[in-house]
Amino acid sequence: MACAIEDLAELSPGNFAMVMATGILSIGLHLKGWELSAQILFWLNLLAWVALWTLAVLRLLYYRRRCGADLIDHLRGPGFFTMVAATAILGSQVELLEAGLRYAILLMAMAAVLWVSLTYTIFTAFTIKENKPALDRGITGGWLLAVVATQSLAVLGALIAAHIDQPWKLELNFFALSMWLWGGMLYIWMMSLIFYRYTFFHFSPDDLAPPYWINMGAMAISTLAGSRLVENTPEAPFLQSLLPFLKGFTVFYWATGTWWIPMLAVLAVWRYVYKRLPLTYDPQYWGAVFPLGMYAVSTHAMSKALDLGFLDWLEPTFLCIALAAWAMAFAGLLRRLLHYVR
Repeated sequence: MACAIEDLAELSPGNFAMVMATGILSIGLHLKGWELSAQILFWLNLLAWVALWTLAVLRLLYYRRRCGADLIDHLRGPGFFTMVAATAILGSQVELLEAGLRYAILLMAMAAVLWVSLTYTIFTAFTIKENKPALDRGITGGWLLAVVATQSLAVLGALIAAHIDQPWKLELNFFALSMWLWGGMLYIWMMSLIFYRYTFFHFSPDDLAPPYWINMGAMAISTLAGSRLVENTPEAPFLQSLLPFLKGFTVFYWATGTWWIPMLAVLAVWRYVYKRLPLTYDPQYWGAVFPLGMYAVSTHAMSKALDLGFLDWLEPTFLCIALAAWAMAFAGLLRRLLHYVR
């Protein structure tokens, strides 16, 4: 028991990425009509969400100072945004797979409170702390989890707005639109710094951690949010007036995310094949599974919203790749747990 409590000290705040990855794959399977597989992943995801929240609360109780230090750390702090995204994505699962509107609203409220608390705590701390790391030591693709968290609220808000009556339909659509726009602005800010770090500082294989796939995942979830807003335009007049803008920026986000895929694939080959870095399980790998699944789901949503049927082949392709990546990560997790039990 004492050993288990001590292990909580090293628990990564980014572990909720597993819930993000499993949740989006469940939604992808649901959209393809594979209901049994979608339901299995849904209940597994619910169990993982509850378990991770239990561990997070226990860590806060036993290691309050360590949690506080992680929160304001430039590398570990952004990982807390996985809590927001995981909760919002679970809310989307609840609404799409179980038609549980009330529970989806509760999860959105929880995610929104977390988003406000974490956003203004983390970025205020990063601003006022006296000892700050250099850019090449202080920023990673994990910072874009703040964008993913923001857009996950836009997605869930738009989804709930499509299934709720007036007067909250308009308010939720406006909330989703505002979060969508802010998430896009935040991506531009952060990606400028990340790309600058890429190209003007020394880059080693160890620096290319799996969360760099969030470069693409943040744009994929932005595409999904934009597609949901496009679909909601018939019942929200102010969205109707913005329809060309919504469609244009949705394609813009999708094209940006698509550009990253070959780049990240080449860098992965450089890391694991050319530099021969060992491929061993790390919780960070869930941060690479999620973008692959999100790209499949967002491409499906954009193709449907904008009538782009010629893109339909991308959804099953990336869904299969994401499922294979999920299976590998899950197998690694099981091996880690079995080793821990022994």
